[in-house]
Amino acid sequence: MNMKKLPIGIQTFAKLRDPEENYVYVDKTEILLQLVESGEYFFLSRPRRFGKSVMLSTLYELFSGNRDLFNGLYIEDKWDWERKFPVIRISFGSGEFRTEEKFDAVIYHNLKHNQQWLAISCDDPLDDPGFCFAELIRNAASRYKEKVVILIDEYDKPILDHITDRELARSNRDKLKGFYSIMKDLDEYIRFVMITGVSKFAKMNLFSGLNNLDDITIDERFATICGYTHQEVERSFAERLQGVDMDKLREWYNGYNYFGDPLYNPFDILLFLSKNREYRPYWWSTGNPSFLIDLLNEQRRYLPELENCVVDDIILDTFDVDHIDLVALLWQTGYLTFAEKFTRRDRLFYRLKVPNKEIQLSLNELLVDYLTNQRQDKIPLQDSLYDALQAGDLETFHKTLHALFAGIPYQNYANKIIERYEGYYASVIYAYLASLGLPLVAEDVSSKGRVDMSIILPQAVYVIEFKVDNAPGSALEQIKEKGYHRKYLADDRTVYIIGIGFDSNKKNITEFEWETV
Repeated sequence: MNMKKLPIGIQTFAKLRDPEENYVYVDKTEILLQLVESGEYFFLSRPRRFGKSVMLSTLYELFSGNRDLFNGLYIEDKWDWERKFPVIRISFGSGEFRTEEKFDAVIYHNLKHNQQWLAISCDDPLDDPGFCFAELIRNAASRYKEKVVILIDEYDKPILDHITDRELARSNRDKLKGFYSIMKDLDEYIRFVMITGVSKFAKMNLFSGLNNLDDITIDERFATICGYTHQEVERSFAERLQGVDMDKLREWYNGYNYFGDPLYNPFDILLFLSKNREYRPYWWSTGNPSFLIDLLNEQRRYLPELENCVVDDIILDTFDVDHIDLVALLWQTGYLTFAEKFTRRDRLFYRLKVPNKEIQLSLNELLVDYLTNQRQDKIPLQDSLYDALQAGDLETFHKTLHALFAGIPYQNYANKIIERYEGYYASVIYAYLASLGLPLVAEDVSSKGRVDMSIILPQAVYVIEFKVDNAPGSALEQIKEKGYHRKYLADDRTVYIIGIGFDSNKKNITEFEWETV
């Protein structure tokens, strides 16, 4: 039998399940059945290329009663195939949203196609899309004698495409709010609603009136509704994974956490297998993270705090055009994920982390470029830092760091990049070291407090504290006094403690002290 094809770029369930096409399909119908049986109105946020469109296409075929497509899948003998529901599908995945006219054209296009495949005419003119949407829902329920299913994909793209143009983003948000609000008064005609996108805009600002919209973004019951678990990868792609180091695969691409099994972005796995099984930042390369730089210019952040930072539900749920929290956006777009969930003061909190090596390398390469403007010179510096840490050569490590800061161009100071950052110097070192792909813990917690950074290698641990414009010796003395390093003394690895002092006037390292413990 021929090896099944990799479904790269395939977002249509019918095509995935066509026997003549012979694509790999990872069966998600068990969790979809659980979803459909548990309620009626749902919202799901996941990063781009995570499988949201395939999920919606599967739901379309399921509610349409196309049984043949589900032969051999979990749900085949558990669904009532006699009932066929009218399905309205709306996607904002393509089109222009820069003007009201172009935005209206996308809505009209969606409504017109739904009228065609449901064989329903809209009596209200298309120049009022809200009335037409409402009429489409009512007429579909009447014609097919069943309640309507509504599937909305990339609900937020008209906003995210222009997130740095606040006025336009706000205008697009308000237009979407009016469009989505149509559903709130038509509950008697609606069987099921699923709305998906990348971001998690505040429900009160975008889904006014849909009080029954169940946000399942971090609901552990549906944690694996999109994406691939490690078990699914091993089972579905076994033939192509012969000889692959599965621990390395997991390190590079796994790690997205929604409080179920950790997940791979499907795009990474499919491209990895199709591109000679080479480890590259496949998912990262398809995006445009320039919005991060725009936000970094607005929001002063100490970069090491972005990893290991702690947030609550309020931060995660208040994202909107007028208040874009950098941490919330990094989480929603897939550059951060959950490390753990815990309770403190009778409230839920979440600790965040970078999900995997792909993001660690790529995100910090971006930050190095932004912080230092050393795009051409960074590779020799990275090589020297990497070799020095692997060899325990602290003298070379010191000299390379000194050369790194000496090479930061004047425009970084003239453009006040440094003044935008609390802990700029530590942020530069953090971004450089994280871009090496080494196991690194920022704000490393011990019983006595937090040290700025620990680098944990198989043969050695480096515990590093930074100070700016402080008395000589204070950084190293703080490590010894607080005992930040003691938790690493239980094994056979060499432990180095390093105190680094910066002088903001000289704009470089003026103190570098270290000891072997």
